[in-house]
Amino acid sequence: MEIQFIGAAQTVTGSMHLVRTRGGNILLDCGLFQGTRRESLEKNRHFQAPIREIKAVVLSHAHIDHSGTLPLLYKEGFRGAVYATPATRSLCTVMLRDAAAIQESDARFLNKQAKRDGHDEVIEALYTDDDVVKAIEKMIAVPYHTTVPIAPGVELTFYDAGHVLGSAVCVLDVEEEGQKKRIVFTGDLGRADRPILGDPEVPEGTDVLVTESTYGDRLHDDRHKMDEDLARVVNTTIKRGGKLIIPSFALERAQEVVFALKKLKKKGAIPHVPVYVDSPLTVRITDVFKLHPECYDAETRALMRGNDSPFDFADLAYVEDRDASKRISASSDPAIIISASGMCEAGRVLHHLREAIGDPKNTVLIVGYQAQHTLGRRLVEKKLRVRIFGVERERRCDVVVLNGFSAHADQRDLLDYADKCKERGKLEKIFLVHGDIQPQRVLKDKLGDRGFGEVFIPASGDRLDC
Repeated sequence: MEIQFIGAAQTVTGSMHLVRTRGGNILLDCGLFQGTRRESLEKNRHFQAPIREIKAVVLSHAHIDHSGTLPLLYKEGFRGAVYATPATRSLCTVMLRDAAAIQESDARFLNKQAKRDGHDEVIEALYTDDDVVKAIEKMIAVPYHTTVPIAPGVELTFYDAGHVLGSAVCVLDVEEEGQKKRIVFTGDLGRADRPILGDPEVPEGTDVLVTESTYGDRLHDDRHKMDEDLARVVNTTIKRGGKLIIPSFALERAQEVVFALKKLKKKGAIPHVPVYVDSPLTVRITDVFKLHPECYDAETRALMRGNDSPFDFADLAYVEDRDASKRISASSDPAIIISASGMCEAGRVLHHLREAIGDPKNTVLIVGYQAQHTLGRRLVEKKLRVRIFGVERERRCDVVVLNGFSAHADQRDLLDYADKCKERGKLEKIFLVHGDIQPQRVLKDKLGDRGFGEVFIPASGDRLDC
């Protein structure tokens, strides 16, 4: 038995790992590579996994860098089952259709650009809405803590990963030649004591741990100071008459920021100012949240029972209409604007940034991980000039980073999770995925200090025994 590491190997995007067993090969995640437009198109168009060898797909969660090439897999001929939690299946229905729309829009844009430059090359979308619908038909919803056979000698059980709605630690129990081995894949691992969701769960009997390592070299800000820090940024920006632009992932981060603002307004810690969630996808995802209370923590369930939704309050407006979005962007009135995409590479947030970036009254608040070569990363690095819609612009607005909102485990969380797996099982090997190489090296050293001997940092294409 071995694992072939295909995507999210020494990088944080395009999660895809093939577990090769005698009973059939299981693809863990089927994620889209996210980077610059041309690089992404090139990498995603050539599907790296051997499609004909895949028996089944297991999705850890609905984020596009973990699920986004599922329609392409179907388009290329895969007809097996795709296993996910009920909430992940619901979210994929929304998010993958949105991804298809973006693919088709990008294809139109690039073809128009090619025609203008005198080229005849026709670029096709990676997949269409029809491909998404057909892929969703292959998805089988499996609740947490329910064990199902997915191939001869292979059983699957999901545990709560505490990362986003429906996210799962994926446990494969594999039996070969009378010997059993338990492989635990964290997907993206969450953090304890975060609002809305339950805490990450640790299964018993882990032999092999395949774990994310996004923040393997750092610690997050104290999560209990998160609301206090957010209030400070809001008050500073509104006092000087500016706008607060919060680029946010449509899934989980946007809902968490909304909940935090609701609590601050309820306490009177921030002023009455319009709050706009300007992202049609976020609006649809928030509706999905309301359908899956099985993923909530006790506090959120209590709020929902009392008809006090964490996703609504008096100053909040969800914006779907394009013209309304334009009016918000053009207005000079103070406001808080939460808009996708989280790494500032697409979506309505780019329009808000274009209007706000040159005014020192305004603030851009970064609340999530920003991959290399993205506009979000350049903002985090406080670059004085950034390119938006192909035009270089001077950045005069303030940029603030609040890591307390991160939905990813930090170094301490990752080490603690490995320790608990060791306490509850043999844990013979650890494979570090979904992380840049420097954080992975730091985490590997830290694990070594704790007595973990066999820790590997696989590169894309590596096939390692497990």
